[in-house]
This record gives sequence, structure tokens and C-alpha cells, in this order.
Amino acid sequence: MNNTVGKTDIRSLSLDALQQQFVAMGEKAFRAKQVYEWLWKKSCISFDEMSNISKELRTKLYETFTINNVKIHNSQFSADKTIKNSFILHDSHLIEGVLIPTPERMTACVSSQVGCSLTCKFCATGYMERKRNLNPDEIYDQVVLINQQAVENYGIPLSNIVYMGMGEPLLNYANMMKSIEKITSEEGLNMAPKRITVSTAGIAKMIRKLGDDNVKFNLALSLHAANDQKRNTIMPINEQNTLKALADALKYYYAKTKNPVTYEYIVFNDFNDNIQDAMELARFCKHLPCKVNIIEYNPISFASFINAEEDKIEAFAAYLRKQNIITNVRRSRGKDIDAACGQLAIKEQA
Repeated sequence: MNNTVGKTDIRSLSLDALQQQFVAMGEKAFRAKQVYEWLWKKSCISFDEMSNISKELRTKLYETFTINNVKIHNSQFSADKTIKNSFILHDSHLIEGVLIPTPERMTACVSSQVGCSLTCKFCATGYMERKRNLNPDEIYDQVVLINQQAVENYGIPLSNIVYMGMGEPLLNYANMMKSIEKITSEEGLNMAPKRITVSTAGIAKMIRKLGDDNVKFNLALSLHAANDQKRNTIMPINEQNTLKALADALKYYYAKTKNPVTYEYIVFNDFNDNIQDAMELARFCKHLPCKVNIIEYNPISFASFINAEEDKIEAFAAYLRKQNIITNVRRSRGKDIDAACGQLAIKEQA
């Protein structure tokens, strides 16, 4: 579809709105349901593929609508089988998404914004300007494309999705929620919500909203320090969303959803890696049922942080486990292609 000027992005319409458009075009409402199914259940990106739609109607669709689908711009393959993709959007912006294969699971890491506004000091995306939010279909497309990649390269479909790519999902709340609805509903990809994790840097007001909306997916908080002074240093968002505000919001969220929370904790050398830091984290963990993922730091050119030493990481994890806190040490994947946690940043132009 070359000429998209003045055309409506068909995937921006709800089923009701699409049915109304079809009736206005002199078509039967049930035809809209057929088209909607092609778009969301079958992930169709061309009206020509809609085989149960007449040629005449397909011509009308081309004249009235466009499908602003995401395309793979470039893919890089890591020695550990991780695949990093840059995706090109209909307006030529680039985002990144990653396929992370492990023996237990096949995970898609997807982006929710073009760039990010939060300026976390250790994250490459934080050094980019936030250009715009992604639409629900642009998040959905990343999942579809990464799933195709998983099947083509490894013969296994996606088992998990993490909203841990570029951007802060809770600052694109409505579109993030709509994308999950399309991924989990029977009218869409029919994936279990429990297979999806949304990661936030900590927006207390929006964590409460997740509770009010009684979400079924998992929530992860990028914590990285359980001490306001330290967290302020590396995550400016903490100045408006203090640890107390976050703890209160998380307790509210848990009371509403009964979903345990995961705390992501990157261990930086000589910054947040000693037993005092572990004690502060253990205290924070007492607020509600949770687990901790300790993450290796993946260096970026913008920042001088380095990963904590192995014995420090082990001692940190051992202390938490002694406090009966479920603790996993996550090894980085895709580091050789800048696909690991905190390394996503567009280095190329479309």
C-alpha cells in the first residue's frame, strides 16, 4: 500500500467502530468481524490475504484503510542464540525487540515507546529522547514477528513476553493494556496473561491503576537500590516516586490482584553490592509476596558502571535466600550484540 494519505489505520478501530464503518460503506456488519479476525487472530498485514472477502470489498478496503504494520529492519544473532531486531515503524522511527531462547522458555522482549523519558543512568535507552508512544498494534506486531522468528530459527513458538524493551510501559498505559488484550484474548493471539510480564521503573500512581484494573499479567519493578539516596542517583524517577510511595502502591496492587511482584536488581560494583544493600532490599521485600531477580550489569558506552564481582553477587544472593526470599541470579544473554538488559539503543538510522 503505497498511498496511505488520508486513510484510516484499520487496526486503530475497535470491532464496533469497524462494523459502523462497514455499514456506512454499504457492507454487512458481519464482514467487519471477518476482517477483524484476519487482522488480530491471523495477524494478516495485507487485504489481499483475506481469502473469504470478495475482491470488490478488498478494493474498497485498500481505498479506505491502511495497515501500518511493523517490519524487521535488521536482525543480529548472538553466539548464545539470542536475536536482536531493529524494527521500522510506518513513520520511519526505529525500535528494538529481542528473542531470548533458553532451555526452559522462548521469550520475546518488546518495546513500548520510541526512546524513553526516564533517563536512568545505567540504561542505554535512557540516553535517548522519547519520540512517541507505540500504538497497541505496534507492540502486537513485535510479538508476532518475534514468534515467527522463534519458529523459523528454533522450531519453538514463544512461551513468554516481557515488556522490558525500550520505554516505560506504564507511561503508555492505555496502549500497553490494549496490546495485552489483543495478545491474550480469544479474538487475538490467545496467549495466557500469566506468560506476560510488564516491567516498570516505578510509577506509583500507575501501579495502583494496575490494581484497580485487576490485571492478570505479572508485574516486575526495576528496583536496583532499596535506599532512596542511592536510587535517586541512578533513577531520577525515584525523586517523585520514593520507595515508600512505591511500597504503598505495591501493597495496594497486591491487595487487589493477589499477584506476587518480581524485583529486578542490577548489582553495580561498589555501589549497591554489599551486605548492607542486601539487608535494605530484604526489608523492602517484606512488604508483600515477591521474588528477586539479580541481574548482571551490561556495560554501555554512556556510563562508567561495571558489574559487581562474582563473589559479591553470590554473597548478596545467599543473604537474601537466608531471609527466605526467592532469589534468582540471571545471567546476561545477547551481550555480544548489545541485546542484553539495559543495552537497547538505536545506533543506526532508517
